[in-house]
Amino acid sequence: MAQPTQVMPHTFPELKNDAFVKAARGEETDYVPVWCMRQAGRYLPEFRETRAGQDFFVTCRTPEICCELTLQPLRRFPFDAAIIFSDILVVPQALGMEVTMVPGKGPTFPEPLKEPEDLVKLCQSVDVNAELGYVFSAITLTRHKLEGKVPLIGFSGAPWTLMTYMIEGGGSNTMSKAKRWLYQYPEASHKLLTLLTDVIVDYLVGQVAAGAQALQVFESHAGYLGAMQFNEFALPYIRDISKRVKAKLKASSLPTVPMIVFAKDAHYAIEDLSQSGYEVVGLDWTVSPKVAREKAGNSITLQGNMDPCALYAPKEKIGEIVKKMIDDFGTQHYIANLGHGLYPDMDPDHVGAFVEAVHNHSRHTGKN
Repeated sequence: MAQPTQVMPHTFPELKNDAFVKAARGEETDYVPVWCMRQAGRYLPEFRETRAGQDFFVTCRTPEICCELTLQPLRRFPFDAAIIFSDILVVPQALGMEVTMVPGKGPTFPEPLKEPEDLVKLCQSVDVNAELGYVFSAITLTRHKLEGKVPLIGFSGAPWTLMTYMIEGGGSNTMSKAKRWLYQYPEASHKLLTLLTDVIVDYLVGQVAAGAQALQVFESHAGYLGAMQFNEFALPYIRDISKRVKAKLKASSLPTVPMIVFAKDAHYAIEDLSQSGYEVVGLDWTVSPKVAREKAGNSITLQGNMDPCALYAPKEKIGEIVKKMIDDFGTQHYIANLGHGLYPDMDPDHVGAFVEAVHNHSRHTGKN
């Protein structure tokens, strides 16, 4: 595994735009901060040029390139946060699994987990500094290169979502192989989820030590679970992550940064997620802002949730959609985002229109 390429002092430039951090903590803001999931992505021609011809995971293990990709969208758009360029599947790699990115197919595990006996193949004690130090180096380098312009978000996949990839061997329309484990091998499933949780906790703490100013946990495959399975195989680990990360940060005298949980399609769990130890609950585009606010309460910050495909609309229509979204969420305890990541064929100008509309309308609306 690649080792960190450089060590930089952790005397970071002072943060100039703290709107995102303040909103995440539930503090009053002058406008609604905005960022986009997958804002460093293939929709940007400069991203495609930087990545041309290079293996995806080689890119992930090269701090200088990760830094450049993270900064590219900020040169175009006045986002209120940056998110480090990386991938959730670096965690299964740290556990000893091979993962490749196959063009036209996506992430692929040549030897996925098939039976509980396969768990012995996984590393039972992961040194995150040794296995994932390249991510920490990228975060530290990027914090310096940002020069305090906006805060930097670190992230990880959640245990259930990572488990699905490790068993399915890649993407799936049903997640039936992974769900089979939950029904046939519940004990082994919990063992795997616990192992993943242990690594994720150390990984997230390491990201804060490296300079991350907020953390997001992606439970991207929550929607494949019903409420009963989610409550048994996802929610307890999501809660455990926030509790243990905050305890370790405090014990290490590190900043207790705001944490975001994004459980896609987990409509049934909004109330539980809002009580799971995270300052921010991310929402996908199928959730009504008003219903989400009713379930989450007023003390939690909500993030989201414009349909990414709305960016295919004319700019004027994007502005109308943003206006309604902000009117429904309100301008406080709220961070604007999409309900999922940006798609590769989206027009950067329309992304710019989205960001501009959020800032303009929320400033015009004022505090309410």
